[in-house]
Amino acid sequence: MVDLRFSEEELAIRREHITEFIADRVDAAGADGAVLGLSGGIDSTLTAHLTVEALGEDGLRGLVMPGTVSREDNMSDAERVASDLGIEYDVIEIQPIVERFVDAYPDSEGDETAVGNARARTRAVLNYLVANHEDQLVLGTGNRSEALVGYYTKYGDGAVDCHPIGNLYKQQVRQLARAVGVPDDLVEKPPTAGLWSGQTDEGELGIAYDTLDPILALHIDGDVPATATARLVDVDVETVDRVRAMYERSAHKRAMPPSPER
Repeated sequence: MVDLRFSEEELAIRREHITEFIADRVDAAGADGAVLGLSGGIDSTLTAHLTVEALGEDGLRGLVMPGTVSREDNMSDAERVASDLGIEYDVIEIQPIVERFVDAYPDSEGDETAVGNARARTRAVLNYLVANHEDQLVLGTGNRSEALVGYYTKYGDGAVDCHPIGNLYKQQVRQLARAVGVPDDLVEKPPTAGLWSGQTDEGELGIAYDTLDPILALHIDGDVPATATARLVDVDVETVDRVRAMYERSAHKRAMPPSPER
């Protein structure tokens, strides 16, 4: 298996680069700090740790936003992260808000994808409500693996002011999380976007991150041909082609909305 983990020196450099990036973005905006949605997952937990390194405990406000499909252990993990870091946080139940959307458009009831994306967009609205009120920036938790295959909700968890860990593949997220002191149970917990009951990232993607990451690094970012990538990663070519298709289908998420050329 292709190993994308950093050397110790590279890891230290990347850690410093990300914390400087966070501080610079907040300073450039003239903001008083940052707001971050805490899910209890590894991406938001790592981002929280790095932000506290960059801004201090008073520079980050956490939002824990459970819905009826949110796993109780995820929400308790989110509060645990906030407590361990010593940051202020609010718990806001999103289900009443989502229900009002569904009530307004009853045809959407039972549509897992549509309602799940509404949950993500509701969280984004609340992030910005708090950030605007507190004169803060909204930090995203997206990583490079998710970005390249479009595994996020457009104008939902993708609606942020910046993505501090946006250049890290999932393998590298786990590695850096361990380096900053994130507990192993959070590092190893199966990632989920919490969009519907029983949903997990790898289950929905249909591929494990340890397989996805090297395909993305070699074939998408590195332009290594599909057949060579398949051989190096030890998968069939159809798997590489499927990842390529995910990348191409999600191009609209990585670009501004199009307008006529003239």
